[in-house]
Amino acid sequence: MGRPKQFDPETAVEQAMQVFWRKGYGDTTPQDLVDALGMGKGSLYHAFGSKHGLFELSLRHYGDTQAKALTDLLTEGDDSVKERLRKGLELLVEMDLADPDRRGCMAVNTAAELAVADETASTLVRGMFARTEGAFQALIEEGKRSGEIAPDRDAATIASLLLNTTIGLRVTARVADGPDGMRRTIRAVLDLL
Repeated sequence: MGRPKQFDPETAVEQAMQVFWRKGYGDTTPQDLVDALGMGKGSLYHAFGSKHGLFELSLRHYGDTQAKALTDLLTEGDDSVKERLRKGLELLVEMDLADPDRRGCMAVNTAAELAVADETASTLVRGMFARTEGAFQALIEEGKRSGEIAPDRDAATIASLLLNTTIGLRVTARVADGPDGMRRTIRAVLDLL
């Protein structure tokens, strides 16, 4: 008799995140998750309670890994504020266009799919958006202190504009033929600063 396969919850959540990110919550079946995680339905439900429970863990994992990458790029490094912002937005465009599945952003996708119907998912997405907007606001405030951005500019307002620009770029990348239009948008936003 063979030894039972070791179960790693973190790996399982990462694998489930990839499925939910590609297919969305509604189009992901329990069988899709069983196939991706390599475990039986009973074990899946025993470990995670439900498809929705696993989805919540996957969405949290996305926020802790994928969404965190942008905030790290905005807050780290010696580049100027505008250069860090440009690099962060262009990185998102490049990543989205390079993805053969054109998945976009899991948080944005979840907002579009479940915002009205799923309060838990909406709360998680709002938290990710707030964290990103907070990073934008901190970056703008840094730019105001350094003199790179005019001191009379409202950092919270600009941060909201940047968050919505980011969401728009992530949606546009799902259907874009190339990066030109998105790069024009990035240049225009930077010119507004």
